[in-house]
Amino acid sequence: MIFTVEYTVIGDVIGSRDVADREHLHQVLASALREVNQTRDPLRALRITVGDEFQGSFGDLTQAMAAVLDVRVAMLPDYDIRHGIGWGEVSTIDAADGIEDGPGWWTAREAIVEAESLAAVPATGSVRTRFVGPSASVVNAALNCRDHLVGSMSAASLRILAGLRDGLSQRTLAEELGISASAVSQRVRRDGIGVIVLSERSQS
Repeated sequence: MIFTVEYTVIGDVIGSRDVADREHLHQVLASALREVNQTRDPLRALRITVGDEFQGSFGDLTQAMAAVLDVRVAMLPDYDIRHGIGWGEVSTIDAADGIEDGPGWWTAREAIVEAESLAAVPATGSVRTRFVGPSASVVNAALNCRDHLVGSMSAASLRILAGLRDGLSQRTLAEELGISASAVSQRVRRDGIGVIVLSERSQS
């Protein structure tokens, strides 16, 4: 049996059982995952496993953190996503059926359970992402702040965040949204969009 050390990701849609049109939800989620798989470099492509849960893995933490933000921003504001990022050995038990096992998946499951537990407490209700692995305290401090900022954004600010992360200029985004360039600049400063973009660029 061959083991590889990976940064694993498990995600699910929050409150999906209350969604009336679950087929539409599935289509939107599948589209978001396809986009991330095309733009990022997963070791194991993000894929829906059952219901509203999905999983995949990456070779480094920076890619994993960027990918889960990609998915969340793509789904908001209509749907919100919870993620657990783990780290550890992963083995393939049955290649034909794609069955995998190992500490990498156990830590990802532990992480998403932690995220759900923290979100249930009012003081930490904005938590959507958790990491279990090396330097977890530092990584989770950054994720906590990012989750809070993203969760507080309007649809327009989310579009600006997505656009800037894709390399679009503030002027281009202003034209797309039909607002002034100064209005975009104000949102970038006020909503912490610039901080998120800077943080990602610093990691790359």
